Amino acid sequence: MMIDHFQKQEILMSIIHTFTVDNEEKETVLAALRKQLPDTPSWSAVRKLLFGRFVAIGGVLCVDEGRRLFNGEVVTVSNRPESPPPTDKDVVIKYIDKEIVVVEKPSGMVTLRRKPDLAWSWARKNLQPTLDECVPRLIGERAAKKRNKDTVHRLLPKLFPVHRIDRDSSGLLIFARNAESQTHIIQQFAQHNAVRKYFAIVPGAVKPQTVKSQFIRDRGDGLRGSTTDTTIGEEAITHFETLRRVGAYSELECRLETGRTNQIRIHLAELGHPICGDIKYRGALNQPPIVDQSKSRRLALHAAELKIVHPKTKQAMQFNTPWPFDMLKFLHHLQAGE
Repeated sequence: MMIDHFQKQEILMSIIHTFTVDNEEKETVLAALRKQLPDTPSWSAVRKLLFGRFVAIGGVLCVDEGRRLFNGEVVTVSNRPESPPPTDKDVVIKYIDKEIVVVEKPSGMVTLRRKPDLAWSWARKNLQPTLDECVPRLIGERAAKKRNKDTVHRLLPKLFPVHRIDRDSSGLLIFARNAESQTHIIQQFAQHNAVRKYFAIVPGAVKPQTVKSQFIRDRGDGLRGSTTDTTIGEEAITHFETLRRVGAYSELECRLETGRTNQIRIHLAELGHPICGDIKYRGALNQPPIVDQSKSRRLALHAAELKIVHPKTKQAMQFNTPWPFDMLKFLHHLQAGE
């Protein structure tokens, strides 16, 4: 029986099972798993799947048994557990003053909490904290240490979002600490005065180039992407340079001129060089998906450099951060041909 297999093997499944939600019931992920998986596993079995970190919704790890599903969402049960969700201790504050805070986000953490989830309890949110929840706590802890106090003040500082980076990307991100600074920095991004550079690891060799295209929400297969119709969509511009070859792969520097959702991932996939570890964008429309043979455990994309003009002092500021340890280890394996 399938149920016995779940219980004896601690839910390690032999294949990946995927289903798309296509009803209006908004049932919980547990109820959907019991309904969709073969042989209707027990409640305890599907809880083991969930808490064992084998379940993702839209590519995002889910460990919340109360999470309700919406039409069109894709649920995946994997044959290997995801890494534990990152927490406050995985976030690094690179710079802070009264106007801005610059942080380094770990891979696997969402930048902002979704609006439908804002009413969740603290305990539920803390199962998978978001960056905009972690950073105020870290600021509070810093303030408490300065005052030689053991506890953080209950009223945490408010942050004003300026931009995002993908959940599975790591690297630099800036928050404003008041509305005036938020407006000033957003204008810098909109006018292309701010500089954002990423590192990416891709298969093959990529020549230096600038890619310009028009992005639409659905390119024809349900994914964001480029269209040949230049009268619609939003302009997306990315500049690519190769930093070095790493075995059969390349380490790229990717500079954003515009900042569309998933822009670097889409442009590289459409060029035929999808980023290692990208499970979503694997090639151009109407082409067979390019198989990822890199064995990367996460998206090999890192926000490495950020340049802005300070909203108050008007001084130019530059922040840099190297690849995190997990990606340095991955690069070593690629270089060794492993």
